[in-house]
Amino acid sequence: MQARAQLRKKLREARRGLTNQQHTDAAKRIASRLRTLPFLDNSTTIAGYLVNDGEVNLTYFIESIWQSSHDKKFALPVLHPVCKGHLLFLSYAQHSQLVKNKYNIEEPVLSCENVVPVRQCDVILMPLVGFDVNGNRLGMGGGYYDRTLSFTQRAPDSHSFSGSKAPKLVGIAHDIQEVDALPIAPWDVPLDAIVTPSRTLQFTKP
Repeated sequence: MQARAQLRKKLREARRGLTNQQHTDAAKRIASRLRTLPFLDNSTTIAGYLVNDGEVNLTYFIESIWQSSHDKKFALPVLHPVCKGHLLFLSYAQHSQLVKNKYNIEEPVLSCENVVPVRQCDVILMPLVGFDVNGNRLGMGGGYYDRTLSFTQRAPDSHSFSGSKAPKLVGIAHDIQEVDALPIAPWDVPLDAIVTPSRTLQFTKP
């Protein structure tokens, strides 16, 4: 656990150290790469996140979805008000009202009518602190995504869009967030793909 904490600190400092121009370039390149993913193009409900702590900004991609894809719904994570340590997903549109949660991250105002069940998400674009070429993800340490998405590990045949089963999990990262091999914990949920400004990695889950 100490190794993960030290690595997390190092990688967070590295991404926060990028210049504004580097952040903008990364956001634009990743938006372009995301638009070329066939499984994303075939999706109707996509979940993402709002930028925090030097993460890749998804605004360019989100706005492109709003402008060009009237048949797609976008959703954002919200801290679950009842199940501690879990996330809910709420629909997110151009005029959605946002509030800051306890981590100072913007999220949609909680509304039951706007809840998007996680199993209805075709793709979830996930922030991360670190990744390796095997599809392993190091998050901020709260375990929110791992708890919320733990059901994906119990369904080996779930990554099909023929039914409302498990979403495709796509990590979004700067290239400097790659490490040779992440120290893995049993509860870590592996990714289906990782997109950086320079490349797209896709994985086959066992």
